[in-house]
Amino acid sequence: MAAQFPSLHLRIEHWLFDLPESLGNRALVALATPVRYVYALLRDIARGELGLRAMGLVYTTLFAIVPVVAVAFSVLKAFGYHRQLEPVLYEFLRPLGDQGYRLTERIMGFVENVQGTLLGTVGFVFLLYTAIATVQKIEEALNFTWHVDRPRSFARRATEYLVVLLVVPALAVIAMVMLGALEASAVVAKLSGAAAGDAGGASRMHLAPYALILGLFAFLYVYMPNTRVRFWPALVGTLFGGLLWASVGALFARIVVYSASLSAVYAGLAVVFLFLFWLYLSWLILLLGAQLSFYVQHPEHLRTGHADIPTTGALRERLAMSAMFLLAERFVQGAERWTTNVLAEQLEVPATVLGSVVSALESHGLLLTAEDDTLVPARDLSAITLVAILDAIRHEMPDPRRPEPRPVAAADEVVRRAEEALRSSLGERTLLDLVRDKA
Repeated sequence: MAAQFPSLHLRIEHWLFDLPESLGNRALVALATPVRYVYALLRDIARGELGLRAMGLVYTTLFAIVPVVAVAFSVLKAFGYHRQLEPVLYEFLRPLGDQGYRLTERIMGFVENVQGTLLGTVGFVFLLYTAIATVQKIEEALNFTWHVDRPRSFARRATEYLVVLLVVPALAVIAMVMLGALEASAVVAKLSGAAAGDAGGASRMHLAPYALILGLFAFLYVYMPNTRVRFWPALVGTLFGGLLWASVGALFARIVVYSASLSAVYAGLAVVFLFLFWLYLSWLILLLGAQLSFYVQHPEHLRTGHADIPTTGALRERLAMSAMFLLAERFVQGAERWTTNVLAEQLEVPATVLGSVVSALESHGLLLTAEDDTLVPARDLSAITLVAILDAIRHEMPDPRRPEPRPVAAADEVVRRAEEALRSSLGERTLLDLVRDKA
């Protein structure tokens, strides 16, 4: 039975990706397109990598929730809005029902203790480090969904992470205050009351938490991945993730209300269990929305997902030569420099594949990664030979773990002649010659 699953997996992929295109039926292709996205997300969940990332973020959240809220509390205290942080936190824990309110009180109690305690230099540094490490974990998880294996440089992390820690709490509180005022207005109250059939307008639409979640998802999807995220993919992922979070939250809240048996089994630990499970669901939904954004922007990855992408030596050599040519061309023109992710989009290849090629070129001293994550030639263009570019891919840096096969005279002679023929055909041509020839 187990041997049949790979065959079934390949058949499903054939039906979804090959068959509609081969038949040339536009209606069939249009019907298969949304099914491809559903299949890709379900496949990624089944592989378990997104779940593992979500579990890691749950652990990080438990470790860092008090320091992060404490930092946000300190920032908002300067503007006089620090007490507004409590309702923002409660909105995220609302699906836990009464337990969510108790948890909010306890977390804010811990934060008050932190604020009222003389931490000292060591305590403050630890507090700030924990908050920054949390943002880093979120970036790593979103980079995973976007197939980005090169994180931000240290200089960019130091500045952009502080921006996140300073700006996000302020925006969240401002959004809650503004949306709360909007809900409390007479016009909205009247409309919501009429919609609910309540003459007194007692019912409210409660738009604030959902708008807040959509805004938070949009910010994370656009700002946190170390790549360029276009507007439309980010919007699709935001709507999917935000609406799914709201729907799952409503369902989870009803389960909590009707699960009296859970409290009987777990007693005092029931709130801990529910809190952990809700954190896991929230992070998993966030990553699923990011994954959908990636697939909308890069539909060519729908079939492979996070599976290893097969490459050949010839393909890596072609990518290395193309990357170095494009870098040199812009260098000569004085135009905006490439980043690995933008270069991957230009070449229409996965960033993970190009990233390994860029790393090989960098280790051989042919290019450098600047502090702003842009790529620049590491030497004068006239000092970079085309043979050196191919050597960076064909002959990687020495590694003691790499096996050294026993010499076979006849076979080694064939390889030596092929190497000589390659070097003879390219001669002493440099990267600068290649750029000038094109011009």
